[in-house]
Amino acid sequence: MAIKSEDIVPLNQVRARFTELAEEVRAGAEKIVTRNGESYVALVDARRLDHYHRLEREHIHLALLEEAVRGLEDVRDGRTAAARQVLAKYKAKRRR
Repeated sequence: MAIKSEDIVPLNQVRARFTELAEEVRAGAEKIVTRNGESYVALVDARRLDHYHRLEREHIHLALLEEAVRGLEDVRDGRTAAARQVLAKYKAKRRR
């Protein structure tokens, strides 16, 4: 959803119009609250926020799956090292 100019609200107006703004947000709008002319916070419907959080978790899970696939490909292609070798390498770097 695109942000329109009326969706940008100075903080001092939010205090005076909170109920009205909350109803607009509940109806589907999102509001950007500004402070000193800069973006400060956003008003978003709680249901949409839940949806955003679910999307974020799904994104994290997909990223972990991609890492697992890359790791399995490394094992398949012989790109491995013994744990002792890797630990020795990092210990040597710390000593420098």
